[in-house]
Amino acid sequence: MEQALHPITTDLVLVGGGHSHAIALKMFAMNPLPGIRLILITDTLHTPYSGMLPGHLAGFYSYDEAHIDLRRLAVFAKAQLYQDQAIGLDLTNHKVICANHPPVAFDYLSIDIGSTPVTVGTPGAAKYAIPAKPVPQFLAAWEQITTQVQENPTCPLTLAIVGGGAGGVELALNVQAKLYRILTDAGQPTENLKIHLLHRGRQLLPQHNSWVSSHLKKIFLQRRIKLHLGENVSQISANIEQSPLLKIICESGLKIECNQCFWVTQASAPSWIKASGLATDEPGFILVKDTLQSISHPQIFATGDIATMQNYQRPKAGVFAVRQGKPLFNNLQRIILGQKLLPYHPQARYLSLIGTGDKKAIASWSSWGWHSPLLWRWKDKIDRKFMDKFDDLPLMEEKESQPKMYCAGCGAKVGSTTLEKVLKRLTIEGKPDIIMGLSDPDDAAVVQVPASQLLVQTVDYFRSLIDDPYLFGQIATNHCLSDIFAMGATPHSVLAVATIPYGTPKKIEETLYQLMSGANKILQQCQTALIGGHTTEGAELAFGLSCNGLVSQEQLLRKSGMKPGQVLILTKAIGTGTLFAADMRYQAKGRWIEQAIASMLLSNQAAAQVLMEYGATACTDITGFGMLGHLLEMVKASQVGVELDLDAIPILPGARETMEAGITSSLHPQNSQLAIYINNSAEVSDLPKYQLLFDPQTSGGLIAAIPTENADECLKSLQTCGYEQSCLIGRVIVAPQAMPINLKHKK
Repeated sequence: MEQALHPITTDLVLVGGGHSHAIALKMFAMNPLPGIRLILITDTLHTPYSGMLPGHLAGFYSYDEAHIDLRRLAVFAKAQLYQDQAIGLDLTNHKVICANHPPVAFDYLSIDIGSTPVTVGTPGAAKYAIPAKPVPQFLAAWEQITTQVQENPTCPLTLAIVGGGAGGVELALNVQAKLYRILTDAGQPTENLKIHLLHRGRQLLPQHNSWVSSHLKKIFLQRRIKLHLGENVSQISANIEQSPLLKIICESGLKIECNQCFWVTQASAPSWIKASGLATDEPGFILVKDTLQSISHPQIFATGDIATMQNYQRPKAGVFAVRQGKPLFNNLQRIILGQKLLPYHPQARYLSLIGTGDKKAIASWSSWGWHSPLLWRWKDKIDRKFMDKFDDLPLMEEKESQPKMYCAGCGAKVGSTTLEKVLKRLTIEGKPDIIMGLSDPDDAAVVQVPASQLLVQTVDYFRSLIDDPYLFGQIATNHCLSDIFAMGATPHSVLAVATIPYGTPKKIEETLYQLMSGANKILQQCQTALIGGHTTEGAELAFGLSCNGLVSQEQLLRKSGMKPGQVLILTKAIGTGTLFAADMRYQAKGRWIEQAIASMLLSNQAAAQVLMEYGATACTDITGFGMLGHLLEMVKASQVGVELDLDAIPILPGARETMEAGITSSLHPQNSQLAIYINNSAEVSDLPKYQLLFDPQTSGGLIAAIPTENADECLKSLQTCGYEQSCLIGRVIVAPQAMPINLKHKK
């Protein structure tokens, strides 16, 4: 979260989650600078560690062992994390242009986005080949291939790899090792697999010594990997109608047919780097000084593959990105503090350890080389030690400080000039029945209510649970509007209440703009007008809405409308409370939080419309009281009982694990007191899924009672609308004399 009490004065933005940035984030966590807002923009929440990636392909390391969890690391560093892709820079206004976020302002910027293999100039390569980078897309394709071999081990498979550097060589050896094990376990001959490696040079690993190259040739021969040296691929084509095979054509006339082609050629940079105006080398990589600063823009730094050091010619290798992490951190802190920057001098020679897929490794150093299982064990120890740095994240104690005292009451409001600037940057939805709103401001908004409609009003407000104000604005708006949808109403207008962390007027403006851009995105999607609100400064980001909705008397849904014989539909999985409690303790995996956020970003508007279409007579949204608490409100109001199928209730990925670890939200104990209304709680109280019934939700789903005969079609329609976790979770029964809720569970 925001660094409480310290006013934000400087924005340091990190674009990309490469090795250097991962190290810098860990060091910023251990050595924070007051007043610095640290922002990480990355399109993936898990960055692969290059040292372990080949071993992951071979099956020696799990996904988690071979990846750095960037979300967990960002939470530890108290950095805002924007899951997005940078697509440009506005160097005049100091902003990063993103694919899905509003532009992100920076005072200082660091770029560590890696590189991708060059496919431009080879017809068909971009369309048919699988590039080794970006790694997430490559791993998704690799998973499809391994699944295909596991399901159909008798089918012959031919793979081609283009590129004979370290990446291509390790890929060939480790891919073969994994697929050989699958075939052997299935009792199939390894001859079903054929691998070709094509390289334009006459020597494998041209940047290494001749012994390493010749030794690898012997290994390739022993393992029946077909090596094609001196071959320049000129085209890749496919004729899917006649054959599922790809055809690789080389300038020499060599033609190879294969099922899949991996592209592991020389590195390239995205075009937006050069287009932004940064000084680059001829291939488009950012030219940097010894201090890792851009030679043209000293407030911008770059490391890893995306950078080229002006005074040193070094290969694009992970070893340099790792070793640039600490110098980058030191110079970022120094430039912020106004201190002299220190030069980084990369070593001229470095030891390479190349895994051969059989728990052996080749050591390459200058003119010396060695191949041994001992080297693999040494490499494994080094790699695990490096990754342990990102697994062992201790809970940090807040350091006491004496910041400037800030006003309370109306003296804490965000300045009118700042607010006016933000509103001018937003496109506000208008409606003809808004008599006075933001376009004609007064002491209060005035709305005309149609004579035939009822006015439905609700309010909610809470502090941010994620460090991305743009996403938080969307989630909070969905959450606040859900009460309107649950009552069958159509949202009409809202008043916003926002607390913005202390900072300079410019920083407050950017935070408020990101927050309100997210809120306004949701409001525009549901054609709802922002008609006013209130802003204040505080220690933490918080946001809420007072919402107005309109509904006819006939369409109004009440909690009291449940009837015996109906079934209960739940539209979203539960578990956000325990997941974000774990996130605060650095015990949640990034992909768990990613999926929880995706669920919270899903509006309940379409779900409510579907439920009403299929005859819903009662509905509520699941928020702070948990699923059981809100369902109990319906049960009491309707004077009925319910029978819940505990096994059918969907839960978010990771929620079971965090609940089993005993991690709950602060509201969970109070919610758990409602167990007195469950007549068989003693039988199931030790189950994690039972405990999730009391888990408070943010932007949770809807529970509705509908006629039994409509259930199947209703679920189909919900799933078609994107509510993939929606399911039938129980039925309404006649009110029992004792406790009204009964839980079914298969033992």
